[in-house]
Amino acid sequence: MDVRTKTAAAAGSHLETGADVMIRSILREGTDVIFGYPGGAVLPIYDALYRQKVRHILARHEQGAIHAAEGYARVSGKPGVVIATSGPGATNLVTGLMDACIDSLPLVVFTGQVSTQVIGTDAFQEADVIGMTIPATKYSFQIENTDDLPRIVREAFYIATTGRPGPVLVDLPKDICAAAVKRERPGTDMDLPGYRFLKEPNVAQVEKLARAVETAEKPVLLTGAGVIHAKAADLLRAYAVKHHLPVVSTLLGLGSFPASHPLFLGMAGMHGTYAANMALSECDLLINIGSRFDDRLTGNPARFAPGAAVAHVDIDPSEIGKNVRTVIPVAGDARAVLKKLLQATGPSGDRHRWLEHLKQYAGAHPLSFGTDADDGGMAPQSVIQHVFRHTGGDAIVTSDVGQHQMWTAQYYSFDRPNRWVTSGGLGTMGFGFPAAIGAQIAEPEKTVVSIVGDGGFQMTFQELAVVAELNLPVKIVILNNHALGMVRQWQEAFYDKRYAHSIPSVQPDFVRLAESYGIRGVRVAAEEDARRVFPEALRDPYPWVIDCRVRQMANVFPMVAPGKGLNEMIGV
Repeated sequence: MDVRTKTAAAAGSHLETGADVMIRSILREGTDVIFGYPGGAVLPIYDALYRQKVRHILARHEQGAIHAAEGYARVSGKPGVVIATSGPGATNLVTGLMDACIDSLPLVVFTGQVSTQVIGTDAFQEADVIGMTIPATKYSFQIENTDDLPRIVREAFYIATTGRPGPVLVDLPKDICAAAVKRERPGTDMDLPGYRFLKEPNVAQVEKLARAVETAEKPVLLTGAGVIHAKAADLLRAYAVKHHLPVVSTLLGLGSFPASHPLFLGMAGMHGTYAANMALSECDLLINIGSRFDDRLTGNPARFAPGAAVAHVDIDPSEIGKNVRTVIPVAGDARAVLKKLLQATGPSGDRHRWLEHLKQYAGAHPLSFGTDADDGGMAPQSVIQHVFRHTGGDAIVTSDVGQHQMWTAQYYSFDRPNRWVTSGGLGTMGFGFPAAIGAQIAEPEKTVVSIVGDGGFQMTFQELAVVAELNLPVKIVILNNHALGMVRQWQEAFYDKRYAHSIPSVQPDFVRLAESYGIRGVRVAAEEDARRVFPEALRDPYPWVIDCRVRQMANVFPMVAPGKGLNEMIGV
């Protein structure tokens, strides 16, 4: 079909367009909401949305749209769908694409593009979106013919949700979307000859891991986000209990194993608990399920788990052995592997001495607020405890990156999967609040709390308009230390307290900002304020912005300094 010969507008409004075919194809995949922002190149798509009455969430910035889609995907397990226009609309999505790519979140992102006849001419709002996004996506398509739309949309959703999940981009020239379509081709068979993923593990490798678990004296089970993606939290718990395995978690794995369970030692890594980090440092068998061994987990890789045989279960074979030497590689879906492990082994021997040893570490070195000088604000950790107490530990909690993220990971005990939504690998400021919007849309009956810093909140607070417009009962809790807290902490620790541009002189009045959007705003400056505000706010079926004034010089501890091993923590 030559899409340049006739548009639906020229042919008459009764004819369907390529955009209609596209929207119908999206709906076939089970999509119930789209996050987006309109612009010139996607006007045919938005016209089709109007005709087909699809639920669409109008973000106030494309970055807000894609982070909301990430939050939706993390909580629901379904792919988040995004639409943005060409040029700057598409470039504003790149941070979210990379964030989703590193953290393995399924997104299908549709970007407008200039008409095919002017691609490559530096036309108005033209950008090489495919070239820019190849490193930030699992796959990228550019549509060249309306007949390809149903097939490519189906392929995009399939790629995004199978194997290791990730973002897929579909670039849509305007003339393709506007072209009149007399008859949609019914065939939507996929054509992906080079796409392969491994779900079922190698039986011999599973047996090898099973034998190693039976004979290990000091094993540790490390759980990552892959367990959550595979919906395998129930099997992980059964496996740990069956073999008396102490469990530590990555940042993104929190919730995959109940934090209240006696086998759980906490989060490991740069700001992990003493017991979790010492377990990794002293174990003789490390069973990693669904974690990619990133640097914030391992510390100095040369000093990581020095006496352990490492087993790594991952659906992405390229991650196995990439950062840590692995002696038992098991490529496959975490749920499939755990099923086979539970079938392959009987109960292990007594590990009472090992577990008691780690329990003593936990008792001797618990998390504490530290000895930071009281400079007039609340202890930030106390704010997290208030949120945990008044939500019963059952809220969906989102965050940006930085000190507030680490305090939330330490002090909000997650007992269930899909309750913790944060930016792990990319560490994106401004992620938490729009992600909470997507999470609330995915789970409208759940309490959703966005715990953010004053720095990151200022990057995406324009999305307050979305909360007000939809009356979403999201609770935004700002740990306001009037600083870029983690930057300031590193300047204190490693740059001789030279606080270069980490303590800004001006910030908005967040209470008045909230009120300008018609949202309840309140300031919490002391414990008595917190005891009064949090019970009311977290029960109220309306949005709140809670500006918590916390100690500016508070630091996150424990901490593993760059280049050090996990057993070389400071602040314990």
